[in-house]
Amino acid sequence: MNCEVCQLKELEVESFEIREVLRCILHTIMFHRALGLVRPRDVDLQLFDITYVQCGDVEIERKIDEKIDQFISWVEKHPHKKSQICLSFYEVKNNKATWFSNKVERLYWEQWYINLNVVQRPKSQSMKSHLSKVLDPGEESARRAAVEASLRDVLFHIIRFVNEKKDHIPPIPNREVISFSYDITIPSSSDNTFGMDMLKRMLQTSGHPSMIS
Repeated sequence: MNCEVCQLKELEVESFEIREVLRCILHTIMFHRALGLVRPRDVDLQLFDITYVQCGDVEIERKIDEKIDQFISWVEKHPHKKSQICLSFYEVKNNKATWFSNKVERLYWEQWYINLNVVQRPKSQSMKSHLSKVLDPGEESARRAAVEASLRDVLFHIIRFVNEKKDHIPPIPNREVISFSYDITIPSSSDNTFGMDMLKRMLQTSGHPSMIS
């Protein structure tokens, strides 16, 4: 099984924009890879003139929000670092049990890398981040428009990818489930740990990943 890998365009955002941006991207991917019966729900972003669609599944929303909370906590502890979130879809393969283990192997067939560069304002402005448009309306408006345009590019990239890449998708395991098995990986306390975790995931797949940029 080949694992298709999609590297999404890096987005330069401020800390207060992280939650909306990640919700938009993650839910868009999940919706386009949804299975069975979904209850689509349109969501309007508050910070940008963009509308995206959620699956309407409480468990998916809970898991995404939980991972975003963890990511925001990581960003606060690691300022001025570019970061990456990985959304992976996989199949579960039950290998032959032995006397010392009952091994379950994950075969990853698709991975999405969301790349963020979180811009940190000077401490003197930290309490006024939301008021920056008052201090310099032209500059803030241009910055916000650039982020919105980049986010739209990412959403179009997602749509192109899901429309063009279909042959690697495994058979639907159960039509009653909302989504394929998936997980969301965020950086840990060590960037090296995140990298090793991703390497382990790739080694668990059969075949080499294909890259789309």
